[in-house]
Amino acid sequence: MVRLQKFLAEAGVASRRAAEQIIVAGRVAVNGETVTQLGSKVDPQHDKVEVDSQRVTLKRKHYIALHKPRGYICSRKDEQSRETVHDLLPKEWANLYTVGRLDCDSDGLIFLTNDGEFSLRLTHPRYGVRKKYFALVEGRVDEKMLSDFTHGVVFGGEKLKAERARLLSANNSHSEVELELAEGKNREVRRLFESQGLFVERLTRVQIGKIKLGELKPGKWRTLTESEIKSLISPI
Repeated sequence: MVRLQKFLAEAGVASRRAAEQIIVAGRVAVNGETVTQLGSKVDPQHDKVEVDSQRVTLKRKHYIALHKPRGYICSRKDEQSRETVHDLLPKEWANLYTVGRLDCDSDGLIFLTNDGEFSLRLTHPRYGVRKKYFALVEGRVDEKMLSDFTHGVVFGGEKLKAERARLLSANNSHSEVELELAEGKNREVRRLFESQGLFVERLTRVQIGKIKLGELKPGKWRTLTESEIKSLISPI
């Protein structure tokens, strides 16, 4: 027996947190009965689980590393008809979802999966999986500013913090900075620099955990190896 939200996550319906919302919303039925209790358990071998009246079964798990190009969004559909990362994948992988997000104007490494547990391990703050970014910033960045980032700055009523920050180069017009974050709050890198009155001209995520973007070209993807998957979900 497994918890219902875990079953839904493993079946690729959504991440575990999103699956909990689906249950509470009354969209899930087990053996024909609507279930809204998060503590409910199911037997994957014998129970009939449905979401929005559609049967849910365990599927083969996929783990994809993609170089998201700038201009693409991480949602499946977009009201503004912008291109999405799903346009870059085979149509039979329409059930995959992104592990976290990169904003439209950013590029770099992102994972897609149908494994909710994998997604949770990489996105929940308690696991502290680090992500490394390259930022091209308009204006001069100095070491004092980066020291403030690693100690944490309050901006917009929220504390933003980098685990590491390294200045690669700087002049009066532009600076190149490498940052490492553990929490991955919404647009956190951009907001860190915004707190100092600086604009990020280009932002690229170059590493997640031990997995590097490497030579993967924009718009291209590859399957993560078994050892890479284990390195991402193993205790830090």
